[in-house]
Amino acid sequence: MINRKFNRRSVMKGAAIAGAGIAAPTFFVRGANAYTNEPMGGTVTLGLNVPQTGAYADEGADELRAYELAIEHINGEGDGGMLNTFTSKALGGNGVNGKKVVFVTGDTQTKSDAARASAKRMIEKDGAVMITGGSSSGVAIAVQGLCQDAGVIFMAGLTHSNDTTGKDKRANGFRHFFNTEMTGAALAPVLKNAMGSDRKVYHLTSDYTWGWSQEGSIKKYTEAFGWETTAAIKTPVGAGDYSQYITPILNSGADVLVLNHYGKDMVNSLTQAVQFGLRDKQVNGKNFEIVVPLFSRLMAQGAGDAIKGIIGSTNWNWSLQDEGSKAFVKSFGQKYGFPPSQAAHTCYCQTLLYADAAQRAGTFMPSEVGKALEDFKFDGLGNGPTEYRGDDHQCFKDVLVVKGKEDPASQHDLLEVVEVTPRSQVEYQASILGGELGPYNNG
Repeated sequence: MINRKFNRRSVMKGAAIAGAGIAAPTFFVRGANAYTNEPMGGTVTLGLNVPQTGAYADEGADELRAYELAIEHINGEGDGGMLNTFTSKALGGNGVNGKKVVFVTGDTQTKSDAARASAKRMIEKDGAVMITGGSSSGVAIAVQGLCQDAGVIFMAGLTHSNDTTGKDKRANGFRHFFNTEMTGAALAPVLKNAMGSDRKVYHLTSDYTWGWSQEGSIKKYTEAFGWETTAAIKTPVGAGDYSQYITPILNSGADVLVLNHYGKDMVNSLTQAVQFGLRDKQVNGKNFEIVVPLFSRLMAQGAGDAIKGIIGSTNWNWSLQDEGSKAFVKSFGQKYGFPPSQAAHTCYCQTLLYADAAQRAGTFMPSEVGKALEDFKFDGLGNGPTEYRGDDHQCFKDVLVVKGKEDPASQHDLLEVVEVTPRSQVEYQASILGGELGPYNNG
């Protein structure tokens, strides 16, 4: 199987690129090393590229906490966390391939240009052999493309747009997070059961790749059983004040509002929608409902009482009782004093999975690390049995449908898991989202 994968996506060598008349970006031309930033000393550097400012900064802060914890565990510090439950036992708590893992950081600012600039700096100046992070699909797609050109692996952070492993997928990129196609498939049956099949829906949508993708998936799966879209309005990321977008909903005839917003944008739009009295209204003989397709515990905490009873989906929740989740929650809680978010879980897992693949491959060469990740099946990192599909580098696992708790036990115990949607219900053929992985690039 490995040989088949390798032949199908042959490695781009510098000489082969030149021979084909294709110019590599001059700032990424490799020197004497076998691949970009091949580590020669006793350490290997990872680049952690997270939103430290901007609308998704809360997610970024938790991502950075998780990355640091994962690197501690890989280097043999702390209690080992999910290394103790991970079914792959390649990592021994003594670094990777005999090298201690170190890291550098960048601020994506939730802006594609800023994210590419910080990733470029970490690759060129800091010698990062892998870039990971981000809480925006626009950022993820931009940085994934840059890493493909640079010849380093990109382990996506929190990116939910179909495009990341769809039309914009790249061989050097891998995603642990689920996508909007999976959210639509998991969420629609729950929404139908909870709200009925005769609904008129108003969408407010973040105006970038994730918002478009999320809106499209919700429409696809809810219109199939009878929901009618009355309006779909695009809103800028970081708008802050959503009153001008919410006011028209009051007289639109819609009885459901879908907020395709994330981070502080969702906190602000949901809070303002509740303040405008939407949840107290009756329209078309039905109670007005609000749906937030993609949740996080951090968003729920920011929205406060407004989140109660709101249905959405999430990639992972700290209340899960599998051994991997419990081990991670314990380690994270002991270090930081509160439970981790789904963003933290994703980034912790991405770090362990990259390190494990490099250890199993015996090298940090992107093509070999990639082959070790393709069609890799594992358990013990939360969410049950999981696979990184070779055809599109998308991770497949169960998806959680959650609801804001009416009577939370603490400021962190805000989401109730109402359904664990099995992987079989959310899996799809890679071809439906388009795109081509292309060949690996080692630099």
